[in-house]
Order: sequence, then C-alpha cells, then structure tokens
Amino acid sequence: MTGLINAIPATNKDEYKNVGVYIEHRGDELKRPSIEMIGIGKQLARKVNEKLICVVIGDKVDGIAKEVGEYGCDIVLAAESPELAEYRTMPYAEIIGGYIQEYKPNIFLLAATRNGRDLASRIAVKSRTGITADCTVLDIDENRTLLANRPTYGESTLAEILCRNHRPQMATARPGIFPPAEKEKDHKYEVIKKKVDVDKKLLGKQILKFIPRKSTDLTSAKIVVAGGLGLGGPDGFKMLEELANLIGGAVGSSRPPVDLGWITRDHQVGQTGQSVRPDLYIAVGISGKPQHIAGMKFSKVIVSINKDPNAEITKYSDYIITEDYRKVIPALIDAIKNSKKAQAPVQKA
Repeated sequence: MTGLINAIPATNKDEYKNVGVYIEHRGDELKRPSIEMIGIGKQLARKVNEKLICVVIGDKVDGIAKEVGEYGCDIVLAAESPELAEYRTMPYAEIIGGYIQEYKPNIFLLAATRNGRDLASRIAVKSRTGITADCTVLDIDENRTLLANRPTYGESTLAEILCRNHRPQMATARPGIFPPAEKEKDHKYEVIKKKVDVDKKLLGKQILKFIPRKSTDLTSAKIVVAGGLGLGGPDGFKMLEELANLIGGAVGSSRPPVDLGWITRDHQVGQTGQSVRPDLYIAVGISGKPQHIAGMKFSKVIVSINKDPNAEITKYSDYIITEDYRKVIPALIDAIKNSKKAQAPVQKA
C-alpha cells in the first residue's frame, strides 16, 4: 500500500482547506453517528480557523440540511434526486467524489458505519488519497495535518497514521466514541442545493421498498445493562432485560454470548460491535477482555457485578459488586419496584 500511495504524485496541499463530513440520514432522521462527526469535524475546523462543510444526499433534503446547519456546519452541500432517497453505493460515491474535486477539503470524515465504510474506500480511490479507518482519536496540528489514531494489537496500542503528501486526508471514526455536536443558536450557515441527474448505469438494482430491520441502537442509550459469559445461558439476559426496562436502559452483551446464540448480534458491545458512552454501564458476568473494554470504556460510570474479584473489568469499574448476579439483580429489581410503589400517588376513594 505504501508503494502504491508513493507512486501517486503528491498533492498541492495549498489548494486544499476546510473540513468535510458525509452526513447519514434516513428520511428526516439525522443519524447519531453523523451528529458525532459534525462535532469532531467542527472541532478540527475551528482549531485552524477553517470551515466545516457537510455533504447531504437524498430526496427532499431541505429539513436535514437545515438541521445540519443548526448543529454548526458552515456550508451544507445538498444533492437531491428521487433516485437518491435510499443509499446507493456508486451514485453516492460519484457525487461525493465530485464535491471533493470541486471544493477541495483538506480533511474528509465519515462515520465508520456500514454505509460509511462502504463509501470511504471508493471515495479515497477516486480522490487518489489514503484513508485511516475506525479511528478513536482525531486531532489536527499547526500544519493542518490530520492526526488519525486507531487501535491496534488488540486495542492495547494506538497507532497514529498521517497522510503527509496527499489530499484530502480521509478517516472514518468509530461510532459512539466522539461526543455528539450540540445545536448552536443563531449559527449562520449556507445551503448549496443542486438537483442531480443520476446515471442509470450507476444505480444497479432498483429498490422498490425499504423495510427497516428491527435492531438495537445502544449508542443513544443513557443506561446500558450488559451481560457476559458469566450469565451461564440465555435466561440470564431475561433478568437483565427486566432490570433495563425498569431503569430506562438498553441491554448489551460481550461477544461470547452473541457467538453462542444467547442474544442477537445487534446487542454486542466492543471492538467488533457497538461503541457506547452511556451515563451508566452495568457489566454483569463480563470478564473484561480488551475487545469489549474498547467499546464501553468511555462510559461515565461503570458498575461491575462479578463473582471473580480479580476479573479484568474491575480495573475499569467505578463500583464493584463481588457476588453472584443471581442474587444481586433480583434484589435490585425488587428494590426498584418497591421504590416506585412507594413514590406512586395514593388514589383517593
């Protein structure tokens, strides 16, 4: 790969400025990973006094473009066509590649979602540049060089990767790692919208209807109750689900229960699952392998419930309960139910 990149002539870096971000949405719903990308993109751009440029693609995107601007984007590039209502790899890559050629961003970021990963490599090839995937730390130096850090060696080390000679500098960022952007009152932004005539050859198969799959989005949960191999079987997750429902949380899992079929993969937290940063993370029967820790270590408060006092998870925990979860979880459930009963208003006869 190094030889291939070196064979491509270096870019005139002076022609490139600003930070670009690809925005994912479904209809009028802006996806949380994209709000996170706006946040880190805005941070990088403002550190070097440049603009944040966001790319929105779809059909009838006025509402999404407005919301993106309210989050702090300076320029929203909106490509619109009925044929772009659903994600399509080739036309989306063609449009973004065209925008990069026209606006020449110094940095271009995408969330490392399924669609983001699909697009990123194609855009990089089209733009004749490199890309750093699945980043957990992004920064920029005084020379406007992107400092892209990604985990390696089983999450034990961060590798910093630089793209010194080619532009744009591209990276995908792991969802759930960066704080989401907050809306800025009275922020001034510009929307540049264009109608797109999509090349039929790029469309491939025709999408008749999109049927969303039921899945669990843990990244937006304020509380996550996660189980591991220590639960002993799928019935343990029923107990965790009852607790999660009582406290307004979501159920997560380490990888082994998923591999054993105790719970579906959309509940998996970790390097090969979802990355979360809830206010409260309750780890039940989880040993604490590096791959799992990578996906939840940014939680504000971590509580571990484990019979093993030496479990690795305890090193990352704010509170440690060394006990069989079969005693702890039912006691918690009963205490919460009793508390809710006590707080319930008394009905007059």
